[in-house]
Amino acid sequence: MGHHVKQVLFDEDGTFRLGTILSEAGASFQVEAAHGKRSKVKAASILLRFDGQSLVAMMPEAQKLSEDIDPQFLWEVCGPDEFGFGDLAREYFGHAPSPTEATAVALKLQSSPVFFYKRGKGRFQAAAEENLKAALAGIEKKKRQQEQVDQWAADLAAGRVPEKVAANLDTLLFKPDKMSLEWRALDQAATAAGLAPPKLLAQAGALKGAEDFLLRRFKFEYFPEGTGFAMMPPLADPGELPEAQAEAFSIDDHETTEIDDAFSVQRLAADRVRIGIHIAAPSLFFGRDHPLEALARERLSTAYFPGAKITMLPENAVEQSTLAAGRRVPAATLYLTVDPGTLEIIESQSALERVQIASNLRISDLETRLNDAAVAAGRVEGEHGEDLLLLWRFAMKLRAARGAADDKNARLDYTFRITGERIALEPRRRDTPIDLLVSELMIHVNSTWGKWLAERGYVAMYRNQRGIKTRMEVEPAAHEWLGVSHYAWSSSPLRRFADLANQRQLVASLRGDEPVYTKDELSLAARDFETTYEAYAEHQRTLERFWCLRYIAQESLGEADATVIRDELVRLEGIPLVCRVVGLPAATVPGTRVRVAFGEPDYWDPSVLCRYLGTISAHAVAATPT
Repeated sequence: MGHHVKQVLFDEDGTFRLGTILSEAGASFQVEAAHGKRSKVKAASILLRFDGQSLVAMMPEAQKLSEDIDPQFLWEVCGPDEFGFGDLAREYFGHAPSPTEATAVALKLQSSPVFFYKRGKGRFQAAAEENLKAALAGIEKKKRQQEQVDQWAADLAAGRVPEKVAANLDTLLFKPDKMSLEWRALDQAATAAGLAPPKLLAQAGALKGAEDFLLRRFKFEYFPEGTGFAMMPPLADPGELPEAQAEAFSIDDHETTEIDDAFSVQRLAADRVRIGIHIAAPSLFFGRDHPLEALARERLSTAYFPGAKITMLPENAVEQSTLAAGRRVPAATLYLTVDPGTLEIIESQSALERVQIASNLRISDLETRLNDAAVAAGRVEGEHGEDLLLLWRFAMKLRAARGAADDKNARLDYTFRITGERIALEPRRRDTPIDLLVSELMIHVNSTWGKWLAERGYVAMYRNQRGIKTRMEVEPAAHEWLGVSHYAWSSSPLRRFADLANQRQLVASLRGDEPVYTKDELSLAARDFETTYEAYAEHQRTLERFWCLRYIAQESLGEADATVIRDELVRLEGIPLVCRVVGLPAATVPGTRVRVAFGEPDYWDPSVLCRYLGTISAHAVAATPT
């Protein structure tokens, strides 16, 4: 039967295979491949027939023989016309080729598409000379590029940062062109090291660590032109303004440079006191056509986060407008004439004027004077003590008038103080007399001016709140949680574009001028402001989570007490951080105090998984659903 056995070289989806014909049916064959697989092969796919070969050994031999064949030599001798691989094999070897030799040539032609075009069953044609040159140049270029990629990847692995990688660092991190050589090198090195690209770059010294990464990501997305300020035309002199009679003082943190608000108290007569709420007036220093306005519209707010801030306005604009002690500064003022006995408002009046700032009171110092004990005793010692007590009493009257209840469960606020690599967390109650004094007067000025603008037909940006939804809108509506009919942010024009735009409308209304902004302009600004303001706040929360994790490591804390919020979420005690807890019993009631152990922190996506250790105490009744 030997002479009936037919062995074949056939093409299976572009791959050359060897097999034995088992049966034939018209133009198709049943073929058993060398490795045992059986398949149906069309006659048109059979390139070569032969007998007497060991198919298992033949293909490795043909491949080895093929490796020694120079495709450039084949291209030079094959001529311009179409040819069969068997004919070229005869010419190359100088004799009738063996099946192995013919297969070797077929493999070389098949694997050299740059040199030879396929023209049909086992047939090829030499590539045109100019096409071959271009293709070879392309291959050489790719080879050089890969060599560059390999070199850069080796540098990164060795802790060296290639210049091109350093120059494109933010793009590589946050919006990489995955075809670029820099990305390919970074990806190659990171994959080899088993690290995410940011961590590899940090290991190589291109990033200072997770905090640097988080800051760069925020700036890349929201400050693509950089956080600095271009040169601006000079600011205008606000011109003639009436001089305020009273001297004012502000209440702020030590770090505050954008001092937006200050207060004054004038005792006019035995039954009259005039309270002034003075708001910095940057809108008087530059008009809406000044480049600073476009910049403020683009940034929309100052971005705050632990250890730093990115201001909405440049330092020189802030310096000219801020209500700093010892200066006489333009301001938009709301005057409230009040009965000192009942604290009822008799008259409300707004003005643009120059105000003398007597002092900048700092909260940390003020807490020793204006506190629960002082207001209970009815005496506040030191500078502006009598005025501070009156303002606090007046603030409590405003608070009661809007129906605000005391929050018995007010959470602590934390101030993050970062010195070098060291973090300090300073807890502070939210409902201190200082907080209530400032917040109530700000709520009053924002609601009063919001209502003023609405009644006079000047469009403004309102912070409306219905149910659980708080939105920036140009249609005035109630802020239900605050208990006011209108609420237009106006008290922080150095820090927020909404307040700056609303101030422009207020100034126009007080002067009897046309509105500065149209409804469409402010409607678009309100949407942009809301989105950006939340993004800035999320970045602040991200950095706060990062520094909380650093604090836990710094203090070598392995465990902490926490309060269950819902499901597996708990809020730590003494650290402003919410964590997910593994192993918390399913029926644990919100409000239950538990003990948790810290797992390994992830500084790059700031979070830490905690493990439940046990319950400290639980409320007797279930917490009200939130």
